[in-house]
Amino acid sequence: MTPNRRQFLKSSSLLAAGSALSGCATLDTSGSYDDWDATQMGSLVRAGHITPTELLNEALVRLQSWNPGLNAVVMTHLDFARSEIEKGVNGPLAGVPFLIKDLNTYLGGTVTSEGSRFFANAVAERDSYLVERYRKAGLVIFGKTATPEFGKNTVSETLLWGDTRNPWNLAHSPGGSSGGSAAAVAAGILPVAHGNDGGGSIRIPASACGLFGLKPSRFRTPLGPAKGDGNGMATQHVISRSVRDSALLLDISRGPEPGGYGSIRAPQRLYFEEIGRAPGKLRIGLMKTPVIDVPVDPECAEAVEKAALLCQSLGHSVEEVTLPVDGMATYMAAGNLLSLSSNLSIQAREKVLGRKVTENDIEPINWARYHQYKNVSGEEILAARSLQVKVHWQIAEFMKNYDIILSPTLPILPAKVGELGPIQPQAVVDRKSSMYSLFTLLYNFTGQPAMSVPLHWSRSGLPVGVQFAGRYAEEDTLVRLAAQLEKAAPWWDKRPSPPV
Repeated sequence: MTPNRRQFLKSSSLLAAGSALSGCATLDTSGSYDDWDATQMGSLVRAGHITPTELLNEALVRLQSWNPGLNAVVMTHLDFARSEIEKGVNGPLAGVPFLIKDLNTYLGGTVTSEGSRFFANAVAERDSYLVERYRKAGLVIFGKTATPEFGKNTVSETLLWGDTRNPWNLAHSPGGSSGGSAAAVAAGILPVAHGNDGGGSIRIPASACGLFGLKPSRFRTPLGPAKGDGNGMATQHVISRSVRDSALLLDISRGPEPGGYGSIRAPQRLYFEEIGRAPGKLRIGLMKTPVIDVPVDPECAEAVEKAALLCQSLGHSVEEVTLPVDGMATYMAAGNLLSLSSNLSIQAREKVLGRKVTENDIEPINWARYHQYKNVSGEEILAARSLQVKVHWQIAEFMKNYDIILSPTLPILPAKVGELGPIQPQAVVDRKSSMYSLFTLLYNFTGQPAMSVPLHWSRSGLPVGVQFAGRYAEEDTLVRLAAQLEKAAPWWDKRPSPPV
């Protein structure tokens, strides 16, 4: 553990400083569970104003009310959660209820199903490094959230767990692949939940559910053990209601894995300390259409235009740009890398079970994809990784003249439940689902940090996020800007109507 992290985990003053919500540095003991973000909850527990058991019970009341209609939480680990509390929880988020995504993230002794029948009984031998850090910070993990099978869809619907719905409109999807986490946070079951992002899986559901979703840079947070760099695409963090929760969780989770796998420049200061710091006059490039030219829904276009005007009103310069990359080649290469990752997971599971995967183990779409990508050559994978390096360099060169790239998060509004589900024809799902990641996937390919900010709601009442991408390793700029936007155009009190 580095001195900075050791100091952070011992620091109580950090939790009250630079509040992006209250605008003061004192502990606010007013309000109730629905009024508090995770930062506030942790402060209240540390000050003795509320207990971890009381917070967990409040989360469970909301889970019982919302989850039958949402299907956001697919597994509960209540005995584990209560055992953690009984043993004693410590840290800046001691006692705060928390959920982890049911994909590529492991709590020792519990199942991670990857949203798949083939992994339905896959018990983790140990915690992921990320989960270790969450537990050391005092978070109380009480369950896992819905994801599409292997995270390979932009809706969270599976044959194993069923359909997950958007609390803003139950006829619509919360997006994917961190759809269960986003639905749970939007419903107010808890203020922040874990997500991971290989092509937009934090930002897409954050946009669909009216939340803040930051995808960190490659290597900022750990994937392991023994996960490598996620084919250069995947990263882990959270979906939250407040910016400061995201900053605090990034401070808790960031840092190299044991053995130092991968490297990235450390931030100048704690991300939590960026809350309230002036971002300065930022040079923002406005990208209205994705690198593969497709029509953008008028509501999504309106959202980004409004965001551009808001940024100008805050003193930033904004000019329209076109990124210098081959969009089709980029997306085809990214598809190869993502599909290779899920194929390797299936093959590893075959070895554990001592049998071959069958058509009855995998959803029809992913069964077809498994065979489609099974014979991708080593030369194709090497070409994809080489293009990844090239595109990273192209965008880095381009962003010497810009601090931020602003775009829609999604080019279309959230899908209706069933529209992209696992029993739909593969051609239909592949075509429509890929639309949702046309703005987000690029920054997984380059490894840059990017965030979806909830600045617009459609005329039908659906949230519409806008995306801001920063230069590699510059999450601090994004956090400062996000906190400024949160203060200028608050979204904290925008909540879906509770179930009847």
